Amino acid sequence: MSNPVQIRVAADAGDGFDSPAKQKAANRSAYSIRPFLYLRRAKQFLGAAKFKLFLVLFALSVIVFVSSRLSSWMGWNPHQSSSVSSTSRGGYTVLINTWRQKSLLKQTVAHYSSCQSVDAIHLVWSESEQPSEKLKTYLNKIVVLKSQKAHKPNFRFDINADGEPNSRFKPIKDLKTDAIFSVDDDVVVPCSTLDFAFSVWQSAPFTMVGFVPRMHWLDKEQNNAAYYRYGGWWSVWWMGTYSMVLSKAAFFHRKYLDLYTHEMSPSIQDYVSRERTCEDIAMSLYVANATSGPPIWVKGAFCSLLLRIGFSLPCVVYSNNLNLEEIIC
Repeated sequence: MSNPVQIRVAADAGDGFDSPAKQKAANRSAYSIRPFLYLRRAKQFLGAAKFKLFLVLFALSVIVFVSSRLSSWMGWNPHQSSSVSSTSRGGYTVLINTWRQKSLLKQTVAHYSSCQSVDAIHLVWSESEQPSEKLKTYLNKIVVLKSQKAHKPNFRFDINADGEPNSRFKPIKDLKTDAIFSVDDDVVVPCSTLDFAFSVWQSAPFTMVGFVPRMHWLDKEQNNAAYYRYGGWWSVWWMGTYSMVLSKAAFFHRKYLDLYTHEMSPSIQDYVSRERTCEDIAMSLYVANATSGPPIWVKGAFCSLLLRIGFSLPCVVYSNNLNLEEIIC
């Protein structure tokens, strides 16, 4: 006859059975009500009015903490933004690069003089022949006539008789703004669009904000050297991405004029001087390298006056009365 197996069942203080699942449930319920107990005790200790104030301050601290974390993740830098001077917040300097396009230059200067946020207009004159006194007088009159504010934009020629492409980004003395809008003499951006791009730049003042996107990609590596391909607008449209914006129409901080002139690699400056091109690409890549961040492309309409003679493919048509009629490229 087999020995009986004795089973011992222990009951808890209640009338149910003890089990691991039940114990976990009890623990969970205890933990779940613990925060409410803390809040109730805090409310009793502080009183109703003080407790509400405590909740408001706590909520604000949470919002500030989350915002600071988001700013670092999204690339915003409040410390950099605060370093932009108040003069920059109130306006920008238009830096026009011109080359033997006097008729276009007159229209371009007239247009930018009418924009409310323009503080100054500088013409980078890179011809061996000096601008005539007649042209200077005419452009100064245009600036005064077209400006719609009491403070007229400061207008000045920056003469670079050597025609050196790198001279486009020479430092400028007595600038009152941190923001520079670099633009070719054939490009016209509507004032409202330009002001919007300026507000975008103010949120990221050490990056480049522009209207002309381009892209480049690794083509091959050979003999420990990397070779890249450069793609224009159609490459950007086809690939749906971009890697640079050109100074053909772009905002950047004035400090990059000094850095380009004095800190840019001599080999790059020599290439630009020798080939007489690519200074806009060099500036874009220099800014990206300095910030370790991408440029910002503003998808705003602009026009090129050179459409009339077929030198460029703009996304808008420019009419004689300064109105912009958008077309599909």
